[in-house]
Amino acid sequence: MSVNKAILVGRLGRDPEVRYTSGGQAVCNFTLATDESFKDRSGERQKRTEWHRIVLWSKLAEIAQQYLKKGMLVYIEGRIQSRQWDDRDGNKRTTVEIVGNVMRMLTSRADSAAAAAAGAGAAVEAEVPAPAGDEAAPSPEITDEDIPF
Repeated sequence: MSVNKAILVGRLGRDPEVRYTSGGQAVCNFTLATDESFKDRSGERQKRTEWHRIVLWSKLAEIAQQYLKKGMLVYIEGRIQSRQWDDRDGNKRTTVEIVGNVMRMLTSRADSAAAAAAGAGAAVEAEVPAPAGDEAAPSPEITDEDIPF
């Protein structure tokens, strides 16, 4: 038996981009920033940001396109997947991405309204599957100042 599961809570690095396969299925891509704070050996506070490529399919992809905007806080649950391809120069390229199957928007309505007033577009809550079991989404200590862009 094996398990391949990723759970992330972070902020969107860019607005979601949706494309459609030749069969008409929606696929959405965006980046998600997660960060951690820690004290180094000298006792100084350090901060590290990790960027994740997120892929959503079908209805979840369309919901993400409609409601998510750059900077919004989101919970993503899915699996880790790597892909390989040859670039234009014939070099092997590899990417690692999270293929999400659960998404929960964590940005409050007040934050969404403020983003809309600032010209970022409106965002509202959408019905999406909740995390499996009785687990609640982790409560991150991420603020707007933590976004590296």
